[in-house]
Amino acid sequence: MRRSLLILALTILSGCAHREKDSTVRIAVGGQSQLVYLPATLAGQLHLYEKEGLKVALSDFPGGSKALEALLGGSADVVCGYFDHVIQLNAEGRHLKAFVTMQRFPGLALVVSPAASRKVNTLADLRGAVVGVSAPGSSTDLLLKYLLSGNGVDPGSVSVTGIGMSAGSVAAMEHGKVDAAIMADPAITILEKRTGHPLVLLADTRTEEGVKQVFGTTQYPAAVLYSTGEWIARNPGAVARLTRAIRQTLAFIQSSPGEVAARMPASFQGDDPSLYEQTVRAALPMYSVDGRMPADGPEIVRKVLSVSLPKVREASFDSNATFVWKSAE
Repeated sequence: MRRSLLILALTILSGCAHREKDSTVRIAVGGQSQLVYLPATLAGQLHLYEKEGLKVALSDFPGGSKALEALLGGSADVVCGYFDHVIQLNAEGRHLKAFVTMQRFPGLALVVSPAASRKVNTLADLRGAVVGVSAPGSSTDLLLKYLLSGNGVDPGSVSVTGIGMSAGSVAAMEHGKVDAAIMADPAITILEKRTGHPLVLLADTRTEEGVKQVFGTTQYPAAVLYSTGEWIARNPGAVARLTRAIRQTLAFIQSSPGEVAARMPASFQGDDPSLYEQTVRAALPMYSVDGRMPADGPEIVRKVLSVSLPKVREASFDSNATFVWKSAE
């Protein structure tokens, strides 16, 4: 009897391990063609998910808030999005956890539209203006609120509208549908090329210097892979393999920067592959070297979000519990 129970237990455990290994991991990406999320796509192009024994399906969404909705609604297992949402949701009592970090800083900029309906030279000039974000509630929206609040501008005095992160954002800015927008590359570089002259940037977190000016620190963990605490607990093997795949991708980016652009899908490169390669090279410093979260990273993000989000400011939770520190050790 005891031997039969042991065989049954081993069979069940074996079956669970087999299902975890063979089932497809569904990853929702909050703007797949943007460079901030490049490692998630590049890992697939390099066949690193396969090498880790993973089947991965990437689904593109117009912003991080939409990708988050997919996770909470059960149509995605993991989100490739900004760590901001992990902190925000923990403040609201939802136990999300990130497990690998892709960026040292956000790679976003607040750009003035070349066809703005008003003169905009400072953040104060945005009172009464229409400002584009990838999607309301996304990290682009959170950054906008932080910038406004930190500079004495009531976020409620600005009209916010979703314009996506790629072609939609470029078109909205080019045709003056918004007065300014939080954007990422390659959309920023494409818009600047079409405009024919330098864009007016009210804030720029694509460089270490810009991050220090905006946040007062030289790094601000941004794009990560995250999921619910429950999914992570049920799938430790998948979490470890995803982490290794992304770390290997980040190592490839640092060791072979000249090959990165060529490895990406042609559809991401647009009609000017040379411009895309140039933009990728310029963005290299923003990527994490090893996928690890800085020791003070969660608390830095929490403090920043506390400026504009009362729920984060007032909530009591352990910032360090929002990251799986040894997911691939």
